[in-house]
Amino acid sequence: MRIAAFAFAGALAASPAIATPQGYFALRSGVTLESGDSWIAKGTRYHLYGVQACLRGTFYTNAAGRRSDCGEASLSVFAAYVADTKPQCAPVAKAGAVTQVVCFVTIGQDRLDLGTLMISTGLAFAALRADGLPLYEPYAVAEQSAREKHAGLWQFGDVQHPAIVLGRAAGAKGVRP
Repeated sequence: MRIAAFAFAGALAASPAIATPQGYFALRSGVTLESGDSWIAKGTRYHLYGVQACLRGTFYTNAAGRRSDCGEASLSVFAAYVADTKPQCAPVAKAGAVTQVVCFVTIGQDRLDLGTLMISTGLAFAALRADGLPLYEPYAVAEQSAREKHAGLWQFGDVQHPAIVLGRAAGAKGVRP
């Protein structure tokens, strides 16, 4: 099921704008955004599959020398994407009480995968599995490209990949992958 869903989501990236595919739902303003990659709507928690936003309480220093909360920046960017691009999402997996989804947005006549868009612009990161490998490899490729171009958050030398922060926290608690 997961492979078929991602193959379909990947096909959307190159296809011209058409009606929303069956099984997708609209992500609209008015939901409760929890972070730059998750939200609650009608009592259901959703997360963008394979996407990791900055964590609240981690910081970066912008070009003007001002420290900003990276998690809050991710949340603001995600809110803007939701408001401006009206994502269409489909469930692909369930992890505990969280429904993992893939989403696409329509910009002009093109449909783009929201995760790829956020990661390739340097405004989100590729999520990693417990063994350190990417949850969804195309997102890792998009992240590497954004990092090399110093796009988005990657332009700030002190931005920390959330997976590193989470890994350190797990190590401090004695949790092993």
